[in-house]
Amino acid sequence: MSLLNMQPTKNVLEKVFSKVMSSNVITSDERQQIRRVLLTGYLDDDEYAIMKKLVDRVSRGTVKFVE
Repeated sequence: MSLLNMQPTKNVLEKVFSKVMSSNVITSDERQQIRRVLLTGYLDDDEYAIMKKLVDRVSRGTVKFVE
């Protein structure tokens, strides 16, 4: 069972964000979880802020993609 099926999207984003910020890498599983959240169609202001921080850190090279 995926993390998304067990928890609201905000909790999924918060957990992924916490893991990514502590490791400075984002895995394919974490990218898939984010993709599923984005496909729900709507982000509230807090979720949008989390996504913006993730994108900013990836853009700056602080967070790297790993398989």
